[in-house]
Amino acid sequence: MPSALITGITGQDGSYLTELLLAQGYEVHGTVRRTSSLERSRLAHLYHDASIHNRRLFLHYADLDDPTTLRRVLHKVAPQEVNHLAGQSHVGLSFEIPETTCEFTAMGTLRLLEILRDLPAMPRFFHATSSELFGRPTESPQTESTPFAPVNPYGCAKAFATQLVKVYREAHGLFAVNGILYNHESPRRGEGFVTRKICRAAAEIKAGRQHTLKLGDTSAQRDWGHARDTVRGMWLALQHDTPDDYIFATGRLHRVQDVLELAFHAHGLHWQDYVETDPHLMRPAEPLHLVGDATKARTVLGWEPETDFAALIREMTLAELDALHH
Repeated sequence: MPSALITGITGQDGSYLTELLLAQGYEVHGTVRRTSSLERSRLAHLYHDASIHNRRLFLHYADLDDPTTLRRVLHKVAPQEVNHLAGQSHVGLSFEIPETTCEFTAMGTLRLLEILRDLPAMPRFFHATSSELFGRPTESPQTESTPFAPVNPYGCAKAFATQLVKVYREAHGLFAVNGILYNHESPRRGEGFVTRKICRAAAEIKAGRQHTLKLGDTSAQRDWGHARDTVRGMWLALQHDTPDDYIFATGRLHRVQDVLELAFHAHGLHWQDYVETDPHLMRPAEPLHLVGDATKARTVLGWEPETDFAALIREMTLAELDALHH
C-alpha cells in the first residue's frame, strides 16, 4: 500500500486530496496543529468513519514552526510521497500578519526540505505554491517561465519557498515539484475567501438572516477552478517519471461580479440590491490579470479541469443553502 503525508490536511485542498488518495488505495497520514478541531473540520466525515480512521487515515500533531515534531512524524511514517499544503494562505491577511505568513509559508517550507534531505529514503515532494508569485505579470497568460513579481507578503513568501524547492531539486536530487496553483474553490473553501463569502451571503439573504453584503473591488478578476481538479493535478505530478514545475489553472478570467451574479441568481435575487462597497476591503496592491496557461500540465501529465466556473459557483451556492437547513 503506497503511503503519503499531507501537511495542512484539515484545509480545503488537504481534505480533497485525502479523499483522492484513499480512493487510489493509499495509506494517508496528515499533520494537524494542536489548535485544530477535528470534530468540526473538513475531515469530520472520515474522522468518524471507523473503517478509515486509524486504519488507513492517521493524524499526527505537528507544526511548521516546530521542526522536531515534523522530523519525528516523517521518520515514524516514512512516506513515499509528501504533499506540502500547509501555510498561511489568505492574501489579504498577509498584509496584517506578514511575519507569521513568512514564518509558516517560507521558513516552514525550508524546515521541511531540510528534514526530507536527511531522511534515509527521500520521498517525492509536492509543494503547493501560488499564482500570487506573478503579482503584476509582464505577460498574460502566465507560464512556468514567467518571471516572479509578487505584490503582497504572501506572494513574497511563496516566491522564496518556490525557489528553494527548485534549489533542493537541483542541488540535492530531491524529487520535488512546485504546483503553481491558481485560485481554486469549493464548498469547503475558508469563510474569509470572497467566493465562499458571496455564496454564503446569498443563501443567508434569501433566508432572511442577512440583509447586505460588504465587498471590496467587484471588478477584480481571477482564474477560478475547482479544488477537486487542482488536487488531481498534485497527484499526477508526483506520479510522473521526473520532477518539474506545473501550472494548474483554467486559463479563463472571471470577475467577482460574475460570482455575485451566479450566486444571487440561483436564489432569484439581484445582487445589486444587496451589495455595498467597503473601502476597508480594498487590497493595498491588487494583482493584475493572473490567468494561467496549463498547457504543460495538459501535455505532460494529461491533466484537465473537469468542473467549469458556473458549475463551481452553483455547487458552492447549493451547499450553503443546504447548510442552512441542517
